[in-house]
Amino acid sequence: MDMNNLPKQQTVTRLFQQHYLWLRGRLAFRTGCSHSAEDIAAETFLRLWMLPDPGAIREPRALLTTIAQRLMYETWRRRDLEKAYLQALALVPEELQPSPHEQLMLVESLVAIDRLLDGLSSQARTVFVLSQLEGLTYVQIQQRLGLSLGRIHQLMAQALRCCYRGLEG
Repeated sequence: MDMNNLPKQQTVTRLFQQHYLWLRGRLAFRTGCSHSAEDIAAETFLRLWMLPDPGAIREPRALLTTIAQRLMYETWRRRDLEKAYLQALALVPEELQPSPHEQLMLVESLVAIDRLLDGLSSQARTVFVLSQLEGLTYVQIQQRLGLSLGRIHQLMAQALRCCYRGLEG
């Protein structure tokens, strides 16, 4: 074991021992599922491990709650995206449907795009999706949404900046 990680491991181990059962119980109540609660709690402590200095944490339960809530929201958003994708896929003739592997790759791509666009207004997200995923021109988007071309350009610029920042980070 790398001796530089020993204090970090001891800190995370201590935090895990002190707070895991509390966090799992809280998550089980929130999600209504003990299995989901265990998954989210485990992922929460993994994210805690990835922090540069877990020893600097002053309010561990507040931080654990924040991390866990973000993970729950990510899980719910992914589920909603998958559900919307499957509903759209149900409208496609069976012979044109992608393979299960392609479906998984498409869902993963949708989740990645959703993460990149996180923080944008719903209007900017809609313009981006209509342009980049549905292939509509700016004029077609203007007709569909009733926005000016200038506003559409502005919203696309915001979305693209968001994507570039996400790809850089």
